Amino acid sequence: MNLSQAKPHYEILDGLRGIAAVMVLGFHVSEAYYVTSETGRFDQLFNHAYLAVDFFFVLSGFVIGYAYDDRWSRMSVANFLKRRIFRLHPMVVFGTVLGLVMFYFGASEVFPLIRNVPLWQVLLYAVLGILMIPTPPSIDIRGWQEMYTLDAPTWTLAFEYIANLLYALFIRKFSTTALTILVLVAACATLHLTLTQGDVIGGWTVDAHHLHVGFTRLMYPFFAGLLLYRLGKVIHIPRTFLWCSLLLVVVLVMPRVGGAGSLWKNGIYEAAVILLVFPLIVAMGAGGKVKGKSASRLCKLLGDISYPVYLVNYPLCYVHTAWVSDTKYTLAQAGWVPYAVFVTTLLISYAAMKFYDIPLRKYLRKKL
Repeated sequence: MNLSQAKPHYEILDGLRGIAAVMVLGFHVSEAYYVTSETGRFDQLFNHAYLAVDFFFVLSGFVIGYAYDDRWSRMSVANFLKRRIFRLHPMVVFGTVLGLVMFYFGASEVFPLIRNVPLWQVLLYAVLGILMIPTPPSIDIRGWQEMYTLDAPTWTLAFEYIANLLYALFIRKFSTTALTILVLVAACATLHLTLTQGDVIGGWTVDAHHLHVGFTRLMYPFFAGLLLYRLGKVIHIPRTFLWCSLLLVVVLVMPRVGGAGSLWKNGIYEAAVILLVFPLIVAMGAGGKVKGKSASRLCKLLGDISYPVYLVNYPLCYVHTAWVSDTKYTLAQAGWVPYAVFVTTLLISYAAMKFYDIPLRKYLRKKL
């Protein structure tokens, strides 16, 4: 078998990935109007859309198992890692460069450090971001203490790389029993985090708390997805894409459960979504089939654009957030602006996908 020949995609899972990415975009665009509010965490639109990160990890674990579990007799660890870098890294570079271009447009009250940052330092951060070398809060150049300050969502890719490395070196060799034990321990860690913190928000800063949150958010979803694939327990229901999409959207737009005095209530909700609902959606998506060419094309488009949307949106949202900070507009007062940011992000993401990401990955695959 030629390793360059990709296996068929799970079309519905591709489509669901795209829907989750669009929900993240909506969350980040609307976040600008709540970021300086003391109650933003509780009142924000698309309130739980940040859980899309955890959904992405479940999908990644499942797809990694599907794509690579049966290839290790004829594939080295180095070859696996090379393939993953070729798949993931082109858009990391694109998002970082876009963040570099947009950086100074974000100078505002909400980003007070930007005006005093020399160009050489921003260029240095671009190089570090492209190489995925995280930066600590002590040398922050924006003010939000992000480990990848030119394109914050890159932090999830750092954890994705860690999961891939753990899989390649160790966990691919785990028996089903050993993998089940790992997933159960990780589930306990997830439950502890959600009940004590009230949510799983965090992971993007190089400090003890955020690293704890980041690894907790990674371990259960990713390896639960891998376990789900190995168990082969898919669920067959009619109109799979429709029902999976509706369920995914509902859990991501769900308003905050409870208030500041009862964080555990929201913690229970998020634990249930991460531990139960997301694996259920993936099991249903993997067991379904898309009917009709239009639905198949839609799922393919959503799947293709999902990764670019995820890594393109935040550099634009930085500038949008700066504008909101300067104008003091509410979402109702902003008029067409948030919609323009939303549509512009989709257009840039589509262009990046069509003219940069897909052609570059095809070229790299040929080289591989």
